[in-house]
Amino acid sequence: MTSLRTAAHAGITPSLATGQRCVHDPRLTYALWPPLTAGCPGCSNEQIAYPLEVTYDYAAIDAGMREALFDRTAIPLDVRGWGPLLPPFDARLGPGVGSTPLIDGLEGLGEGVQVLVKDESRNPTWSHKDRLNLMTISAAAASGAPGVVVASSGNHGASAAAMSARLDLPCVVVMSSDGPPLMAHFAGAYGATVLSVRRDARWQVVRDIVDKLGFHPVSNRTVTHTGHPFGPEGYKTIAYELFIQLGHRLPSAVFIPTGYGELLYGVWKGFEELRILDLVDSVPALYACEVAGRGVLKAAIEQDQPAVTIDEASTTDAFSIATTTGGYRATHVMHRTAGSVLGVTDTEMAMSQRTLAAKGIWQELSGVAGVAGLQQTLRRGATFDGPVVCLATSSGLKDVRTGVHQPIETGPDWSSISGELRRRGIPGT
Repeated sequence: MTSLRTAAHAGITPSLATGQRCVHDPRLTYALWPPLTAGCPGCSNEQIAYPLEVTYDYAAIDAGMREALFDRTAIPLDVRGWGPLLPPFDARLGPGVGSTPLIDGLEGLGEGVQVLVKDESRNPTWSHKDRLNLMTISAAAASGAPGVVVASSGNHGASAAAMSARLDLPCVVVMSSDGPPLMAHFAGAYGATVLSVRRDARWQVVRDIVDKLGFHPVSNRTVTHTGHPFGPEGYKTIAYELFIQLGHRLPSAVFIPTGYGELLYGVWKGFEELRILDLVDSVPALYACEVAGRGVLKAAIEQDQPAVTIDEASTTDAFSIATTTGGYRATHVMHRTAGSVLGVTDTEMAMSQRTLAAKGIWQELSGVAGVAGLQQTLRRGATFDGPVVCLATSSGLKDVRTGVHQPIETGPDWSSISGELRRRGIPGT
């Protein structure tokens, strides 16, 4: 088997990562360390910050390594099984991350279509963000940073807090003042310091903490979204897993909840790597499902811009993808896929949320944007020639309205109990 590059120190996974490259202009390349979290130095400007990605020595993957990675009948126990195709990461963070189930047999999601749900709520902090933060928090520790900082009112912050706690790294989570209190409690439970500021001030606060304290940013700190160059690499593993879970074949389409586009980009890159490694001939159609009342990705595509910021936006309970500023990763992907951008409403997401819950899968509103996007597409008459996958990204426990629903108050006598059950159609009452 091809030898891998020497790990930085004990506990860091061996990796074929070679450096960083601008997503916008691949001619611009940089060393692997340190992670360039402020965007590409060569082409970013005051209007747009272009993100970077990690490059790999694909030529070093011989037949033996390719067989070990992908000629499996089942997905590996967790993301550690994909180490060579990921940035170096701390193996202590790997247990429990990834290898989420792909659930079939869910009737009512799509007439005449095989619909499967990839349930990312099975990750350690109950969302897909653990795949991303495994990469970013590892990078922070390997860089020798005294701590990490993240701007997030939801899953990203809680996940970063949990990963930081595992490595005993101080973590500051900068939430927006209108964020759900539940998520502040969630991140704080892991020992993070949680700050609440105006939504439009969060990235400046992150920049200040980075500049003045030397903390490592694991979310965005630029004028348009760039994020961390290592983060979306963790999402590639979703594509790897789907390939194996579907019997070494591709889905015809994947519907993805989309905010800044890191998840979208990572899944696309994972499929693209399967093509580079001659495991598949093409990449499936990817559908970016964003909040209809925000629509930053749709606006960027229609205006032929790398990314846009909108000034006015409707209210939404889908807070995890409720962005008003876009990023180039998302537009990059949409110019390279047969899919499209879909705007889904809170009403559509709520309907999909109830449908999934009735099948035993409870997701937060943002988490079902992919299901809502598929159902919207089917209502418009779309057809698919193979299985369709919807990514379901986060547990319903994090929903902004969690705790609003109250139990039915009733007396303990059988007459009262049976009456309430009868009114709700419980058999035998």
